[in-house]
Amino acid sequence: MWLRKEADANHIYTSVSPCFISMAYSARRDSPELPDFSLLKILVRDQLIYLLEQLPGKKDLFIEADLMSPLDRIANVSTLKQHDVDKLYKLEHKPIVSTSDQLCFLIRPRIQTVKWICDVVNADKAVGKFRRYKIIFTPQKFYACEAVLEEQGIFGDVTTDEWAFYLLPLDDDIVSMELPEFFRDNFLAGDQRWVSTAGSVLHLLHSLYGPFSNVYGIGRCSKMAYQSLKELLEDGEQKPRQAEIGNVFLIDRDVDFVTPLCSQVVYEGLVDDIFRIKCGCVEFTPDVTTSNKSVKVMLNSQDKVFNEIRNEHFSNVFGFLSQKARTLQTAYDKRRGMDIQQMKTFVSEELKGLKQEHRLLSLHIGASESIMQKKTKQDFQELLKTEHSLLEGFDIRECISYIEEHINRQVSMIEGLRLLCLLSITENGLLPKDYRSLKAQYLQSYGVDQLLTFHNLKQIGLLVEQQPGETLTVMESKVGKLVNDKTAGKLTDAFSSLAKKSNFRALSRKLNLVPKSDEEYDLRVPRDMAYIFSGAYVPLSCKLIEQVLERNGWTGLEEVTRLLNGHEFAITGNNVADSKTKNDAQRIVLVMFLGGCTFSEISALRFLGKEKGYKFIVVTTAITNNSRLLESLLGNTS
Repeated sequence: MWLRKEADANHIYTSVSPCFISMAYSARRDSPELPDFSLLKILVRDQLIYLLEQLPGKKDLFIEADLMSPLDRIANVSTLKQHDVDKLYKLEHKPIVSTSDQLCFLIRPRIQTVKWICDVVNADKAVGKFRRYKIIFTPQKFYACEAVLEEQGIFGDVTTDEWAFYLLPLDDDIVSMELPEFFRDNFLAGDQRWVSTAGSVLHLLHSLYGPFSNVYGIGRCSKMAYQSLKELLEDGEQKPRQAEIGNVFLIDRDVDFVTPLCSQVVYEGLVDDIFRIKCGCVEFTPDVTTSNKSVKVMLNSQDKVFNEIRNEHFSNVFGFLSQKARTLQTAYDKRRGMDIQQMKTFVSEELKGLKQEHRLLSLHIGASESIMQKKTKQDFQELLKTEHSLLEGFDIRECISYIEEHINRQVSMIEGLRLLCLLSITENGLLPKDYRSLKAQYLQSYGVDQLLTFHNLKQIGLLVEQQPGETLTVMESKVGKLVNDKTAGKLTDAFSSLAKKSNFRALSRKLNLVPKSDEEYDLRVPRDMAYIFSGAYVPLSCKLIEQVLERNGWTGLEEVTRLLNGHEFAITGNNVADSKTKNDAQRIVLVMFLGGCTFSEISALRFLGKEKGYKFIVVTTAITNNSRLLESLLGNTS
């Protein structure tokens, strides 16, 4: 069921002819160059080295677990050793075994971690052990952390610093803040401390690659992040420079929950779902490598095989890989009949590259086979059929029966939640009797400790029941009026969770998000961004970006923004004098997802860029998918 429901399932894995069309992904000749983000790595590495040298002499470094992978992309072990780091430890909230006289802690600004450091220092003081302690907070320190140091009586015993590690370039067009907690903290807990961090990220990008000509956005968090950027720009001195990024689009994750809840079917998204891509690196298991050990592989545009299939619908991948294997074999066969000089040239110039490509091809074939084994069972076909029916609004009772069976068979706790949330969002909330029945069945299958999970999902608006006597469709018009009333204030916010989750059908009609199901969709030559979901759905987030860029703002989209609960803005200007530079910069669009972004959305934006002549840069608080998004909302998440 990788294709549209109407297509013949047997056609899915048939080989594609040698003239395989790769999504029309050849770049336009006048396509602008992307900014060089390697500068971001250089800046943060130099700053980290400077901070480590502020504690002269040998020192042990304790690194918070979720910082280890990002740190490895910036400064490897040998770099740290060159700057007097003696031993490295993963911070584990246990008594330490280090005998060093100097301890350095590289941490996120989390209260729990700071309390553990206080315990370490106080334990040393209790036995009369004197050491020097340095805490490096990244990307910034918060007052609450310093307050804990003071409360625990060690404020004078430690030195603190900030490592402004705001951004990690994952590829030429993907930059991540590596802050997965942003989503839960901001959208569930209402903790807005990371908004200023987002503002600092925008300020850094503005300083290095701006000034930005146009800034568009939608969502409360996006609006606050832009306001933070504005304040930073007003406070600082602006030096005139040549702009490399012309347009910026900020979008909150809660503007579009449907897209991350849908099953990913592009290659990169599936690799992330099955193997988990961390900081642009994946660990392929022995069943992929056909050996007895796992292999770590960097997944980016430098991998020629991966770069050509990453955005492909999975049904096209095997056809490409088989064609690539034939091409490589032809290149190897050139050796036959060569004289000695030609053979020397072949070995020195081509052989190494061919061997590397062959190794990567083998890994991606293995990964594809593993994905196929896990994802092409009948269960997955039925799952996609149910998703497509929910998106189209057809056969809803059948969908509910499928979800009930899925829950009662205990197929997957997270998958069950995902289907419930997708049903709720697409149907403007569940009927009270359905909500109570499905909730009871879920709790019976997975335990009453999931009650808090249901509370969290309701609070964030992912899983709600329609109010007795008044459907959410009726409520949306009332809330829409409040949103447009600037004096409504807190009342608008109180209704916002209800309003923004209740309008998928209306949005789908206005933006044509669900193509007509009676039309055949050729996934080898896709006609729009819907290909990332087998032609069943155009991602709302990407459709909004397309529409705003076409219109140079939100004019003509007033009804859409009302359905999305407002908070849209458009700041347009003209900061670039040179017309050639201006034209290039205007076709570079930086899209910032606050709350996470999926690989499917990145693939859709790449497709849109090729179609419209743009180059998109995705900046995200973290790469997410439906599992990670929902896991962050589980009731037992600390």
